[in-house]
Amino acid sequence: MTNKQIKAVSLISGGLDSLLSTKIILDQGIHVEGINFFTGFCMEGHTHAIRKQKKNSVKRNNALWVAEKLGIKLHIIDVIEEYRDVLLNPKYGYGKNMNPCLDCKGFMVKKAKEWMVEYEFDFIITGEVVGQRPMSQRKETMPIVQLESGANDLLLRPLCAKHLPVTKAEIENWVDRKKLLDFSGRTRKPQMSLAKEYGFDGYATPAGGCCFLTDKQYSDKLVDMWKSHGNRDYQLDDLMMLKVGRHIRPNPRFKMIIAREEGEVKFLEGYRNQYANLYPTSCNGPLALIDGNPNQADLQIAAKILARYSQGRGHDSVDVEIKLDVDIMQTLSIKPFSADEIQKDWMV
Repeated sequence: MTNKQIKAVSLISGGLDSLLSTKIILDQGIHVEGINFFTGFCMEGHTHAIRKQKKNSVKRNNALWVAEKLGIKLHIIDVIEEYRDVLLNPKYGYGKNMNPCLDCKGFMVKKAKEWMVEYEFDFIITGEVVGQRPMSQRKETMPIVQLESGANDLLLRPLCAKHLPVTKAEIENWVDRKKLLDFSGRTRKPQMSLAKEYGFDGYATPAGGCCFLTDKQYSDKLVDMWKSHGNRDYQLDDLMMLKVGRHIRPNPRFKMIIAREEGEVKFLEGYRNQYANLYPTSCNGPLALIDGNPNQADLQIAAKILARYSQGRGHDSVDVEIKLDVDIMQTLSIKPFSADEIQKDWMV
C-alpha cells in the first residue's frame, strides 16, 4: 500500500510572503497548488499594462510570476460578485481606508477551504506573519480568520507557525514543525534575507500592497462614486475607471476622468460610446470622459478644465469637441482655466 501524497493549497497574492511560505512547504515534499481570488480591487496587471509610466519596469501579474517561479499550478478564481457583501457589510469593519481586511482574509480562507474540500486537498497555506500591518495579522485577530472561515486547524502559516498553536498538518506529521519559522512584527528583513538564501530576486516590492482598497486616493474615489450614484452598487468597469486617470468633480452633477498619458487615452477610448466625452481639436491634449448629468454651464467648465491639461493651456482659446451622444456633438472655443482656477476641492 502506497503512502498518500499530502496536498496543500496556498493563497498566492503575488507578494514575497506567499512566495516564501509556499516554498517552505514545497521543500517538505508536499504537493502544493496556488489559488488567487480576483475581487476587482487587486493591484495586478491591468493598471501596470495601461500606463506607460515606469515603462522600463516589468509588466506582469505577480501571482502568475510566483507560481511560475515555484513551478506550481495557479488557479485564478473570479469572486467579484461574492465579494460585494464583504466590502459593503464587513462584520469587523474597515481599516484605515475602505479595506475590510479581517473580513476579507476570512472570506479568502473560507473560499480556499471550499476549494480544498472539492478537490480533496489536505490543508491550507497563507503567507501571513503575526504582527504585520494588516489588521488581519494581529495576534488577537489571527484566530478570528480561522474561526470565521471554518478552516480552524487546517490553516497553516509557515512563516510564523512557531508563534501559533500547532495545526493538523503538524500533528499528523505532514510537515515538520521544526522546519517552520518564527517571523513576527513589521520588519521585512527576515523575509528578504530568506529570499536571498533561496535565490529569489525580482519579486514584488515587499512593502507594496496588493489591494486598492488600502489606498486612500482610491478609497476616496470609491466613496465619491457611491455618493454621486446614490447607492453602493458597482460593476467591474466602475472599479477599473477608478484606477485610471485624473478624477475631477467641479460639482455634484458631474465628474471628469482625464487621461494622464497615452496609455490611459487608449484605455478610455474604449468607453467613449458609454460616456459623454470631450477632447481638444485645435491642439494636442487628453481625452476626458464625463460621468453624470452636466448642464450647459457645466460643459463650459469641463471644456476649460480639459483645455488646462492640453498643450494649448497658454493659448487665448482652445477648441474642444464635446460628444454627449452618438448624434449630439458640439464644439466650444474657450479660454483654458489657469492653475489657480482649478480648485483643490474639485480633485477626487
